[in-house]
Amino acid sequence: MNLMIEFVYCLAYCAQSITDFAHNWLFCSVILFPIAITFYITWWFVHFVDGFFSPIYAHLGIDIFGLGFITSITFIFLVGVFMSSWLGASVLSLGEWFIKRMPFVRHIYNASKQISAAISPDQNTQAFKEVAIIRHPRIGEYAFGFITSSVILQNYSGDEELCCVYVPTNHLYIGDIFLVNTKDVIRPNLSVREGIEIVVSGGMSMPQILSTLDSRISVDRSRSERS
Repeated sequence: MNLMIEFVYCLAYCAQSITDFAHNWLFCSVILFPIAITFYITWWFVHFVDGFFSPIYAHLGIDIFGLGFITSITFIFLVGVFMSSWLGASVLSLGEWFIKRMPFVRHIYNASKQISAAISPDQNTQAFKEVAIIRHPRIGEYAFGFITSSVILQNYSGDEELCCVYVPTNHLYIGDIFLVNTKDVIRPNLSVREGIEIVVSGGMSMPQILSTLDSRISVDRSRSERS
C-alpha cells in the first residue's frame, strides 16, 4: 500500500515538474524571441550593408570586419546630403526621367518609391498623413488605417469631402483603399510611426486606451478654462 502511495506521489511530482519546465521554457522563449529576432535582423543588416564595399577592401588586401559597413553608412549619408542640394535634386530628377521611360522598370520604381515615401519621416503629398479608424465592415466594427489624401466627390446633392483611407491587410504594402466622409473618420492620438508599429506587430503593440484628437482638444480646452 505504501509503495502504491509513493508511486502515485512520484508520478504527481514528475507531472508537476514537467508542467513547471514547460511553463518556464515557454516563458523564457517568449522573452528571448523578440531579443533573438532583433539581434538576428541587426546582424543580417550589418552583413548585408558590409557586403557592398567588403569586396573592394578584400581586393586591396584589407580585412577588417565592419569597415565595409562603416563605409556604406558613410556613403549613404553623403548621398543623402548631396541629394538634399539643388544639384543632387537635379541629378535625381534626370535619373527618374530615364527610369520612368523604361517599360517594366518604371512600375517597380514607382511602387518602391510610393512605399518608401509612405513611411518616410517627411510628410509630403505621398506619405501617410494621419492614423485613422473607420467603421468597417459592419456597424460596431472598426478598421485601422492611414489617411493618404483627400478628394472632393461631386454628385447631385452637392460636393462631399472624402478621405482616402488605406487599410493594410497582412502586410503594410498590401491593403484596401476606402473613400470615407471626413466626418466619419476617427483620428486617434497616434503618430504615423506608432500606427506602422501596430500594423507590423499585428496589433500587439496597440495601447490599452485610445483617445481621439478631438477628445484631447476638448480636454485641453477644459483644463485651460479651469486655469
